[in-house]
Amino acid sequence: MYAEGLDRATKWLQKLNIPIEITENGVADATDSLRPNHLRRHLWIIAQLISEGADIRSYYHWSLMDNFEWAEGYSLRFGLYHVDYESQTRTLRDSGMMYQQIISDHKS
Repeated sequence: MYAEGLDRATKWLQKLNIPIEITENGVADATDSLRPNHLRRHLWIIAQLISEGADIRSYYHWSLMDNFEWAEGYSLRFGLYHVDYESQTRTLRDSGMMYQQIISDHKS
C-alpha cells in the first residue's frame, strides 16, 4: 500500500470506531533503495493519524527478513535483514538500522 492510501483507508476505518492493526506493510526492494523512504513515509503517516485520534494499536512491517513468497518463491526481497540463502547468513540492511533507530527514538 502507498502512504496516501494508508492514510485514506485508516480514516475510512475510523468511522467504524474499531481498533486498527496495520499488518504486512512493506515493499520488495532487493537493493534497499526504496524501502527506507517507504518505511519512513508510512511511519510518519501513522504517527499523524494517531495524533489525530486514530486508534492504531499496532504496526507490523513485512518483513523482518527475506523469505519465501508463495507466488514468487525466493525472488522478492521484503526483509529488513538480507538473507543469503546459500549460507543462511542474515545481514541487517540500512532500512533495518533506520527502523531500529526510529523505534529507539520513540520509546515511551
